[in-house]
Amino acid sequence: MLDEPPYDLRARVDRLLTAHDPARTSSQEFLRARFDEGLAWVHFPPGAGGLALPREFQPGVDRLLAAAGAPDNDPRRNGIGLGMAAPTILRYGTPAQRRRFLRPLWTGEEVWCQLFSEPGAGSDLAAVATRAVRDGDGWVVNGQKVWTSSAHNARWGILLARTDPDVPKHQGLTYFVCDMTAPGVEVRPLRQLTGEAEFNEVFLTDVRVPDAHRLGREGEGWAVASATLNNERVAIGGGSDAREDGMIGVVAGTWRRRPDLRTAELHGRLTRLWVEAEVLRLAGIRLRQKLAAGQPGPEGAALKVTFARLAQRLTGLELELLGADGLRYGRWPMARPASVDLTGRDAGYRYLRARGNSIEGGTSEILRTIVAERVLGLPAEPRPDKGVPWKDLAR
Repeated sequence: MLDEPPYDLRARVDRLLTAHDPARTSSQEFLRARFDEGLAWVHFPPGAGGLALPREFQPGVDRLLAAAGAPDNDPRRNGIGLGMAAPTILRYGTPAQRRRFLRPLWTGEEVWCQLFSEPGAGSDLAAVATRAVRDGDGWVVNGQKVWTSSAHNARWGILLARTDPDVPKHQGLTYFVCDMTAPGVEVRPLRQLTGEAEFNEVFLTDVRVPDAHRLGREGEGWAVASATLNNERVAIGGGSDAREDGMIGVVAGTWRRRPDLRTAELHGRLTRLWVEAEVLRLAGIRLRQKLAAGQPGPEGAALKVTFARLAQRLTGLELELLGADGLRYGRWPMARPASVDLTGRDAGYRYLRARGNSIEGGTSEILRTIVAERVLGLPAEPRPDKGVPWKDLAR
């Protein structure tokens, strides 16, 4: 198999397990040792948790370690860090930034969040108004961010701020790493339809960010953020390499367990959704290979749009399959969860939570425009603000 580790990679796994027996080693110690052995992301460079090998070998490494009872890094708890911050740091970060951030990010010791969206600039990311003003060897940041997943648990945030209001809006942005424990950072919960508050709004008041925490050059923020968003859309929509994983597995399992609920019409709908899920899985594998080669592209927008639509249709079908049982809702607490477990909760929660899939990570409407213009090559929509300095737009 393509993803079967070569012999020398299997030997490296055996060496890790011998030196750090999972039964006698703490989870954090094992994960740190795994990173240092290059088995965190095998496609990353040596010293950054990898071995510069094809990404296709990672699933085989994961299976060998899981079979030995090795701990994982609970990826759902730090999805933004693993799926968005890490590849961005790898591509745009300095050697010092890679050394500082990647290891505790991968081990889960430091959770990350995304400080992009704003109340006045949700889908139009280039219109962010949060300002970062140069002050000595650092920056002073003021503004407000919203829909910030995991901000209440985060140690670091990837931050997009305006550093030059005198140029067109796409050119005046800079990308930073923000310390979420710094003075002036305030995180407030936003309660959702599910009853929980996994999202937040974040207020930044005279927050100091050292220039050493800038990713990319000053004014290059749009390019860096675009790479992050392309990674995000693949991370959200890419799913798993395993067939019938995720929501399609949940709904198909319900179908198999409950023959009393079956009708020919529901069978036809489930079959069509199963095929769509399989197409999405294969497309996700292809795009993750492009990401591993450092080529995140706009195709991720199509992946994320499809994922959102599929999740909403599957959760709706599940409620129909369950009949009256689908009307039950386990609990509606004001909780601030550390992760989102869509498949491990009840059907009512899944149905409500899936409503947000078409908003988070870029609204489906905006992403369809990206697909039309950047993938299909259709004529761009007229943009009257193109070329206008941000300070003139903000009047």
